[in-house]
Amino acid sequence: MSNPYIPVQAVVKDLRQETDGARPIKTFTVEIKDKKDKFKFSPGQCAMVGIPGVGESMISICSSPTQKKYMQFSIMQMGKVTSALHELDKGEMITVRGPYGKPFPIDEWKGKKILTIGGGIGQAPLRPIINYVRDNAKNYGALSIIYGARSPQDLVFLSELEGMKKDKSAKVHLTVDAEAPDWKGNVGFVPNYLMDVKPSPKNTIAITCGPPIMIKFVLQNLKKLGFEDDQIFTTLENRMKCGIGKCGKCNVGGVYVCKDGPVFSYAQFKELHPDF
Repeated sequence: MSNPYIPVQAVVKDLRQETDGARPIKTFTVEIKDKKDKFKFSPGQCAMVGIPGVGESMISICSSPTQKKYMQFSIMQMGKVTSALHELDKGEMITVRGPYGKPFPIDEWKGKKILTIGGGIGQAPLRPIINYVRDNAKNYGALSIIYGARSPQDLVFLSELEGMKKDKSAKVHLTVDAEAPDWKGNVGFVPNYLMDVKPSPKNTIAITCGPPIMIKFVLQNLKKLGFEDDQIFTTLENRMKCGIGKCGKCNVGGVYVCKDGPVFSYAQFKELHPDF
């Protein structure tokens, strides 16, 4: 794409219902309509997804750039734009522009073990890392995933994660907040489950995303486990608005999340406004 501020048309090729709760989540598989409109991105970046006449929303790209044919967005129904997106069918058109934000420094992690720690829809920004590492397994160490949600019905990408556990392409640890019928996995909050799993910090990069309160305690517990500041990363993509640092809504202290982030190491995260 020659200009990331000009939207291009994309076709909805597939829709997958991830959750059916009060705020349902759907994963959209889209293809850029005109092949001349190149859209290159890296794990951790976001895009503006919209419907002409309705509006746009900043959404994290949840597919890996190793998948060249399409992009994916997992979208929670929350407001006007996302509700309109949820009403679309296969074959309909949307607009996409971007990408925005700084990506994860995934090439700098080569030779390292990768640990992702997600909560709820916060698993979506972590999914590109997971699939990128799986597609380039020879360049990385073991891949481990800790992921939780309120209930089994709120877990996104569940079939994919169970497939990874089965084919042993990743060590997958799942948890839900409270006991539920037919749930035989772990019960408990993600930060507590992290301490139960006790991943080793040796030669490991840990990346977390989820509700702010979850991130706060995951970061604290990673430090307790011996992870150094430069081994820990998080993304604040849910704070991104305009994507270009003009609206000011993502401002945290002297930082604009959309321009200086949304990806931050823990060393950078500690320097953000204490209210965050």
